[in-house]
Amino acid sequence: MPGLLRGVARVAVVSGTATAVSNRVSRRQAGRWAEQDQQQQPRAAAEAAESAAQGDDLQDRLSQLKDLAQLKEQGVLTDAEFEEQKQLILGS
Repeated sequence: MPGLLRGVARVAVVSGTATAVSNRVSRRQAGRWAEQDQQQQPRAAAEAAESAAQGDDLQDRLSQLKDLAQLKEQGVLTDAEFEEQKQLILGS
């Protein structure tokens, strides 16, 4: 009987220690992941803002080119003036 009790106690200690170590590793890993997420969020926000700004710039350029084409169709601009203005819009 004393040998059985000693064996049960040993199993309890080993499993308790294993559980404690496993929990500690899990908490440490979760902390690392949270830290990585916090570092990536500002980058993602900056990339989204940059993408939106590029989209707005593209829309502005398209709008300017459409207006320029209308002026050419109406005869307000010559072909040479149209090409010059188009290059200014696309070059900016």
